[in-house]
Amino acid sequence: MEEGENIVKQENFQLEYHTITGLYDGVRGLAVKILNRVERTDAYLDRLLDNEMRNSELKGQDKALLYEIVHGVVRWMGRLDWILNGFYKGTFSKAIPNLKNALRVALYQILFLDRVPDYAAVNEAVDFVKKLQGQKPADLTNAVLRNIIRSKNAIRYPSPEEDLIGYLSAYYSHPSWIVKRYVERFGREETEKLLLANNEKPYLTLRINSQQVNADEFKSLLDSVNLKYLPGKYLSEFLKLQNLTNITAWEYFAKGYFNIQDESAGLACRLLDVRDGMRVLDLCAAPGGKTAYLAALMHSSGEIIAIDRFESRLKLLSDNMKRLGITCVKTIETDALNYTDAPFDRVLADVPCSGSGTLSKKPDIKWKKDLFDLRDILKTQLKLLRKAAELVKPGGILVYSTCSIEPEENMGIVQKFLEGNSEFKLESAADKFPSEILNEIGCVQTLPHHHKMDGAFAAKLVRIN
Repeated sequence: MEEGENIVKQENFQLEYHTITGLYDGVRGLAVKILNRVERTDAYLDRLLDNEMRNSELKGQDKALLYEIVHGVVRWMGRLDWILNGFYKGTFSKAIPNLKNALRVALYQILFLDRVPDYAAVNEAVDFVKKLQGQKPADLTNAVLRNIIRSKNAIRYPSPEEDLIGYLSAYYSHPSWIVKRYVERFGREETEKLLLANNEKPYLTLRINSQQVNADEFKSLLDSVNLKYLPGKYLSEFLKLQNLTNITAWEYFAKGYFNIQDESAGLACRLLDVRDGMRVLDLCAAPGGKTAYLAALMHSSGEIIAIDRFESRLKLLSDNMKRLGITCVKTIETDALNYTDAPFDRVLADVPCSGSGTLSKKPDIKWKKDLFDLRDILKTQLKLLRKAAELVKPGGILVYSTCSIEPEENMGIVQKFLEGNSEFKLESAADKFPSEILNEIGCVQTLPHHHKMDGAFAAKLVRIN
């Protein structure tokens, strides 16, 4: 569960007015098309967006604008829908998808993109709806948006004194079930900080590939193209970019000088404590960010077995290893629960999870998950951890990790595992990391609003016999 490899952001571009010549032509038409699919299917936002960008003839600035609008609408959908519900005659949630998402796109521009004139956002939405749905829905679009513009400085949200969950959910654009969980766990003040952090435009963090370039040389390359950066707070190989761009188009990405990876993802790899020449298993490997970092920590010596169920995901992993110049990784297409080729010196069980620590990068997750998903995934996580334990040799180390901040997926799974596996002990990470990123018993737990990185968890389990 890692940061995606293709991120494009706006950077000093002028917004343009796009006329619609085809069904979904133009940036805003494509945005509606993607949002319709997000709502109708289980497909993830970034996959739909990447496909659209590959298959369209959009230029760089328009791709950046499309990314901005689609991610922005999904990130702020709760607030947008709250406002639209108040101005829409009828039940907004039951509106036809083209109308619903055209209104969301226009309202996002009106509220969040200062360089888009309000009249341009309205006119384009009206033209789009008229082309696809006819005059009457177009007139409705015009009336709703113009009424909002006239009243946008007086929009009312639920009263926090009377309905705190409703207020936080609408204003900070999170499902009420998530808000309720966090208020009970963190209290109002901390919850507001967390929700705000989830809604921030994400940082782009790079990991320097020491196999191809040394740190000083890479920093000089960043300086040469005026890419500003901050050093990683806990891991020196990581650099956080301050001005974001389509970094994968840079020639040094193709040369394997760096990988896109959040610093939080590196903590589990460090905790695994790999050494040169070891036999290591990455149980749920694709897309391979952690696999690559483990290989770098092992100086591409020894052997890393990378497992995934899907050939397409393993191909992405293999292509990434080739780009980074890594030769010690062997991929195996199989269900991790069926794998038996033990033993290993080290096993990383970076299991599928809710992804609740990555909402700034993947805002669509919060609208696709619910408590029932969480309950179902807990069973899979425990099975994978128990399977990983079977593959570690005595004296070896197993790291269980997620990109979640939910206690049930993290300490809850570790505690259940330890209750039935007396041959393992939990070992504190206090010798590797500062206490500020550790929980009370020494497991890694980062939080977006405290550590300015993705939320992630990692527990070090040592097999004692």
